[in-house]
Amino acid sequence: MERPAKRIRTHRAISPWLFLLPGVGVIAAFNLYPFFTTIYKAFTDARTLTSGNWVGLQNFQTMIHDDQFWTALRNSGLYVLLVVPFTVLLPLLLAMLVQKQMPGIAFFRSAFYTPVVASVVVVGLIWVWILDDRGLVNGILNVLGAGPVKFLGDQWLLLLSAMALTIWKGLGYYMIIYLAALANVPQELHEAAAVDGAGPIRRFVSVTMPSVRPTMVLVGALSSVNAFKVFSEVFLLAGPAGGPAGEDTTLVMLVQRVGTGLNGRVGYASAISLIVFVIALLLMLLVLRADRKEEPR
Repeated sequence: MERPAKRIRTHRAISPWLFLLPGVGVIAAFNLYPFFTTIYKAFTDARTLTSGNWVGLQNFQTMIHDDQFWTALRNSGLYVLLVVPFTVLLPLLLAMLVQKQMPGIAFFRSAFYTPVVASVVVVGLIWVWILDDRGLVNGILNVLGAGPVKFLGDQWLLLLSAMALTIWKGLGYYMIIYLAALANVPQELHEAAAVDGAGPIRRFVSVTMPSVRPTMVLVGALSSVNAFKVFSEVFLLAGPAGGPAGEDTTLVMLVQRVGTGLNGRVGYASAISLIVFVIALLLMLLVLRADRKEEPR
């Protein structure tokens, strides 16, 4: 009787790990292995067809004197500064709007969420057609006598257009997160504030925002990392060259540019990728740290 009981205990101890094994294997193969390989190659002069030799901090020294790197870092930093405030506040306002129960509101919820499920490539191409010199926006401006505006030909207008695309495409996703948070806000708080004479704006600042602050921190952390790692929107609007004279290149675009091709500088691209990872991690920690400082003690 001891052997079957011991065998059952052994099976119970091993079975959970057997169920975890496929998932752990996938994560190890497609996440952990590339991650540690990138860290190693960041300190080598590896190229596409060669493994390279250990060069220590040479790639990072090259990065300091690389004007393209500083341009890409500036653009990625601006992306975070200008995109994150909108992706934190606008979806909250949108969620409050579609939260109301009224006829046809389900249609608007679906319409606002449609850009999220749409392919970023398709959406990017549509925006290119709209913002082109002969596109819809410039066609309207020509009719109004305002003349064509080079949205895709000017360095800053192109970057702002890409930011607008990122904000527009992310509104529905963050709106869903806020809807879940707003559903847990007690209606009694709004009623009590209304009785005290608080208007809609005052109730929003004093009741809604404090109630959903953890969700705002979550959205801020997610949107900060996503904005800093932006690639598709700028690539589709600016092209592989990164806009006029490459002035709209972001860090991830720079990684793709220098690390691909038959003679791609994989080691240098890995070093830039490591910098992107560290800065994105710091951004998330800063957001979480700021939230902790605001918590009442």
